[in-house]
Amino acid sequence: MSTPDLLYTEAEEDLRAAVRSLLTDHCPPAAVLSRAESGRAYDGALWRALGADMGAAGLLVPDKLGGQGATAREAAVVMEELGRAVAPVPYLTSAVLAVGALLGCDTGQDAVARLLGALAEGRTVGALAVPLSTAPGAPGAPGVPGAPGATVRADGDGALSGQVSGVAGAAGADVLLVPAAGADGYGLYAVETAETSVSVEPLTSLDLTRPLAAVTLTGAPARRLAGDDRAGAAIGRALLTGAGLLASEQLGVAEWCLTETVRHTKERHQFGRPVGSFQALKHRMATLWLELVQARATARYAADALATDSPDTPVAVAVAQAHCAQVAVHAAEECVQLHGGIGMTWEHPAHLYLKRAKSDEIALGTPGRHRQTLAGLVDLAAPTG
Repeated sequence: MSTPDLLYTEAEEDLRAAVRSLLTDHCPPAAVLSRAESGRAYDGALWRALGADMGAAGLLVPDKLGGQGATAREAAVVMEELGRAVAPVPYLTSAVLAVGALLGCDTGQDAVARLLGALAEGRTVGALAVPLSTAPGAPGAPGVPGAPGATVRADGDGALSGQVSGVAGAAGADVLLVPAAGADGYGLYAVETAETSVSVEPLTSLDLTRPLAAVTLTGAPARRLAGDDRAGAAIGRALLTGAGLLASEQLGVAEWCLTETVRHTKERHQFGRPVGSFQALKHRMATLWLELVQARATARYAADALATDSPDTPVAVAVAQAHCAQVAVHAAEECVQLHGGIGMTWEHPAHLYLKRAKSDEIALGTPGRHRQTLAGLVDLAAPTG
C-alpha cells in the first residue's frame, strides 16, 4: 500500500483559490447573516455560481456521467473553503451525500445516470432523506446489515409513505433519495419534492445556514433506484464519504476562527499593548494552532483514503471525525470568548461559526460514536466515558 500524500497539489491549490475568490465576492459575513435571517433554504445565486458555473457540484461524478471526474481530495478542498465562509449552499447534502448514494447504485441504469448528470450540472439539487445525525456504520443506520433504518414504507405500486425528521438539505431540494422497506425488500427511491404528496416542513435548527426539515410522504410516487442487493451499501458509502469530507469543513471552520482571533487580538489594545501579546492568550492560541495542525492531517488523510478507496478508509474517517469535530468547537468557542463583548453580538459572525461547529459535531455521528466505531475497527475496548 502506497504512503498517502497529505500535501495539497497545485491543482488543488488552484481550486482553493478559485472557490475562495468566489466566496469572498459573493459570501461575505454580512451576506451570510442576512441570508440566515431571510428564512430561505440556501443562496441560489451562490449555488449556481459554485455548483454549475464552476462545476463543483460534479466533482465526485465521473466525466462519462457528466461530472468533473475528480476525487474526494478536490471535494475536501471545496469543503474547507465552504467551512471558512459558513456558506449557505447545499454542497454537503447534494454534491456529496446525494451524489455518493447514487454512485453506489447501478450507474448503467438510465434513471440513475440522468439524475447523476442533473446533480453534477448543479441544475438539480438533491438530498439524502436520512437524519443528519446518522453515523456511518451505526446500529440502525441505513446500510448496516440487518438494520436498514428505514422509517418509510414502499407500497406495492412503488408509492412511499412515512416520515423522516432532521433531514439536511430537504428544504430547497428538487429530489429526495429515500431509503424505504416494503414487500420487495429494502431499496433506495427517488421522489420529486414538487409532488403534492410530499411535505417538507422546516424545523428550528441551531445552524441557520444548514437548515433541517421533516419530510412526510403520503403515497408519494417514487422511482426505485436500487434494491436490497446494493441500496444499503450505497447509502452506507455515502454516509462514510459525507463524514470524511465533513472533517474538512470542520477544519475550515477552525481555520477561520483562529485566523480571525489572531487578527483581533493583534488590533485590540489594553494597557497600551495588543491583547494578543499577553502570555495567557498566546498560550491559548498556540494550543489552538497545534490542534489545527493535527486536524488538518487527519482530515487530509480521510480525504486521501476516500480518493484512493483505501482499505483504511473507515479508520481514517473515524479518526478524522472524532478529532476534527471537537477542534472546530474549541476554536469557535475561543473565537467568541477572545473577541470579548463584540464576540457575543449578533452582528459579529463568530456565532455563525460556533453554531456550524456545534451542528457539525453531531452531524453524521458524534465524536463519541466515531470513537466507538474506531475501537471496533482496531480491536480495542470501546471507551466507557
